[in-house]
Order: sequence, then structure tokens, then C-alpha cells
Amino acid sequence: MREDFHKQTTQPDLTSSERAPTPLPQKIGPYKIESLLNKGGMSYLYLGFHPGTNQPIAIKVLSPRYTANQEMAGRFLREAHIIAMTNHPNIVKLYGQGTWEKGLYIAMEFIQGISLRQFIQQKSLSQRRALEIILQVAYALCHLHTHGVIHRDLKPENILITESGDIKVIDFGIAQLQSESLPETASKTRRMMGTPIYMSPEQKENPLSVTYASDIYSLGVIAYELILGRLSHGIIHLALLPKQLRPIIEKALQPNPLHRFQDIVDFITEISQYLKSLETHPEENKEDISAEVLDMIQYTRTILTPQKIPRWPPVELGLAIQKGGSLYLDFFSLPENRFAIVLAEPLEGGVASLLHSSILRGMMRMAVEYSFHTSKKDLHPIKMLSGLNHALFEDPMRQKFGLALLLLNSEKDNLTFVSCGYSSLWHIPEGSKKVRILSTPNPPLGSQPQINLLETADNWNSGDTLLLTTSSQKPDELPLLLSPQPQAEQILEQISSPNRASAVLSIHRIF
Repeated sequence: MREDFHKQTTQPDLTSSERAPTPLPQKIGPYKIESLLNKGGMSYLYLGFHPGTNQPIAIKVLSPRYTANQEMAGRFLREAHIIAMTNHPNIVKLYGQGTWEKGLYIAMEFIQGISLRQFIQQKSLSQRRALEIILQVAYALCHLHTHGVIHRDLKPENILITESGDIKVIDFGIAQLQSESLPETASKTRRMMGTPIYMSPEQKENPLSVTYASDIYSLGVIAYELILGRLSHGIIHLALLPKQLRPIIEKALQPNPLHRFQDIVDFITEISQYLKSLETHPEENKEDISAEVLDMIQYTRTILTPQKIPRWPPVELGLAIQKGGSLYLDFFSLPENRFAIVLAEPLEGGVASLLHSSILRGMMRMAVEYSFHTSKKDLHPIKMLSGLNHALFEDPMRQKFGLALLLLNSEKDNLTFVSCGYSSLWHIPEGSKKVRILSTPNPPLGSQPQINLLETADNWNSGDTLLLTTSSQKPDELPLLLSPQPQAEQILEQISSPNRASAVLSIHRIF
């Protein structure tokens, strides 16, 4: 195993302009300092040795730039207080804390090992070993929750696996006591602290209103990754899990915290019973998903959502995507300086939905080619979508799709928009802060054999901004003065949901 667990990043990185204190301090508190291990967003991590036992110690010191900041200092001391409350073999130990000439320090157990994230990327685990690791993390959570501690940042980077195979949960920098009442102003400084992929929906909504169930959600994502043997990157397909294990992970990942396991003990019980069933009925639970299948799933997603956005002379585009589900996004450059954008999603999820979206992509590309390239007559988009709807209804897959089609005409300065059971188009004219919402009351494609589709049209002038998203609701605040890319990214933060794909396309007309 590589011995570089300390190189992980669990807090936002320091700016490149900030360097570690030089020269290297000889002592911090009573501990002799050997080397600098790492620097994080608000602290430095040193390797030191205990003066009496010569035992290696990890010493975390608050960055000098924050020593005068009462909130940061308080958060730093709270971390030490929370670790001091615990005493468990699967949780990092605290050896001491105090002040030194340059501020505050915490002396902790030095763990020889690597992060679980690195382990997943480098090793293949048997299902049994994955479950054993999950249980060790769950035991650590049980100890924390018993003492009223919510970790709030549980992720593979904050779980270390030692050379002997033991698990250690680390980094309590944003941990919270269940009984703790934090000031209202803390909500702004703590907003989105953590890692969105592993955060529960309620933690994204309000980081200060988390419960023990929030940690269980994070553990559910980690369990999913361990069982599959690869990182999820926020994409969860429960159908890839063994059938008997699926309902356990599904319950841990329920968006509503009231529908999750309310006590980590119940999760431990379910996992332990499933692990026992592997011993008594090994053949019934043998459902391996090949690496080839998983690679094909990832590759299919790269085809369905473009890695690069096109460069169209009249416009500047910005695209932000939180990948997941079976989202399909496509761009078409058409004759006569026209452009088309398609955003679609199957209404029913599951692994098969990726195949269904791929079929839709093929159908759409053929329809666009026939309607706008090879035909002598310029067919209307309504006629094209009606034909596509009929083909989808007759197709044996019986999948229904929410779909939005945006047709831009730079020569005539107009746009045409059609939404079939999907999102609206937001139109912000140049120099205006008012958002015009364009929508059409059409049913999803494939839901009926014959449908009378409606479209909407609008002027499209230089300086106008268009926003096409997977969300049907406009966020509370639209960042209107940003260029398309940061605008799309900021809106995505407001509309993204944990268990499905989300996308925002910002279109700014230049001339």
C-alpha cells in the first residue's frame, strides 16, 4: 500500500500565494516536528514525535491567517473537542491540544495507510470485504451518534484503511453536535461545506439542520461505491447492486430523511444479516457486475452528454452538468445559420434507461438529418417531433421521454421552442432583468400514439440570454450579469438534485 494518505484534500485548498511557514518549526507544544505533511484550507498538518515514547504524531495547526478569526479558531477547537469525546478503534485518536507561539494545534494519531478513495481506485474488493469495511464505518458512526456527534463530511477521502486492513474515520472539521445551537450567521459561512456527491438533500438545502440520518445517507453512497468497486461520481444505479442488497442501500439513500434508517443500528443489523446470508446461501447472492458492463455505462454517458460545447459564431454557450441518470443533450448546426438544441430524459429510470436514451439519440439524429438537411422542403419542427413521437410509441421499449427542442434562427432574429412534458425556456432580453418564461403544454413523447403538439415563438436579438435547464422551476435568484459559463454553474448549484441528472445551458447572443 502507498503511504500517502495525508495527501488527500478534505478542505478547500489554500491559495497558491499562501506558503507553509518557514523555516520548519522545531517544536509545536511538546512535540518535535519532523516534516510538513500537507496543507489544507485552514490548517497545516505536520509529522511530529512524542517526546516520551518517540511515537509518530500528526499535528494539525491553524493557519496563521486565521488565528485572529474567532469563528475559525472556534471551529478548530470544536474539532478537537469532538474528537476528545470519542474513544473507538475506528475513529482517529486525540493525543493533545493547546497553543504554541504561532497559534493553536491539535495532536492526533498518525495513521499509516491510504484513503478509501485511493483504495477503491487501486484495488478490487470482494463483496464480503466491501461489506466488512462498510460495517466498520457504521460502527464508527454508531459511536459518534451515541455521543451526539454528526460527522457531516463522511466520504471516502475521510476514511483511511491501514496496512492491517482496519478502518479509521478522520476529519471532524465541520462536525456538529446534535444538541448544538449554532448562530444564524453561521449558515452563510458554512453553506455547502462538505462534498455534494456524498451530502444528503437536506444538508444541501440547509447545512445546519442535519440529523443522524444525514450521515447514514453519506454512508449509503460510500457503500454503493464499495460494493461496485468504483467511484460513483454522483451517479447511482441501484439496479447494479445484488438483488438482496438493493433495498438496504435504497433505504439509506431515500431523499426524504424520514424514510431513511433513523438509527445506524438498524442499518448495521440489515447489513450484518445480509453478510450472514452470504455464508449460508452463497449462490443465491452471487450477482457480479462485470467491469466491462460498468465501463460501457460510463462510456454511454459520455456519448449522451457532450464533453465539449460547440462554437457557434452568433452565440456564446455555457454548460454545467451534474451527471447521473440518462440525460441526453445534443447540438445541431443547421443550414441557413440556424441551430437546434435538444435536451431530453426518460421518465423511467434504471440501467435500461441508458439504452433507451441512446435509442432516442439515434432517432433524433435521423429525424434532424431528414427534416433539415436532405429534404427539399423545410419541414416544421412540430412535424418532425410528431413523427418521432409515433416512432417512440410503436417502439417495443415503451419508454416515455420528457424533451425540449430549441430552434434558433440568427438570420430572422427569432426562436422556436417546444417542450414535451419537460422544462421551460427562460428568455432574458438585453438590458432587462425580467425573465420571460416560455413553455408549451405538451405531453411526454411516446405517451400517446397521436398528439397535437404546440410550439411557442419569440424574438431573439443581439444581447439576449436564453437559459435551458432540466428544472421546471426558476431558482430564487438568477445571476444575470455573469458570462454564460459561470452563470450556468451558479444556477446548477441551486437546481441540482442528488439522485438525478441536472443540467443548465446558458446561451448569450453576441450579434
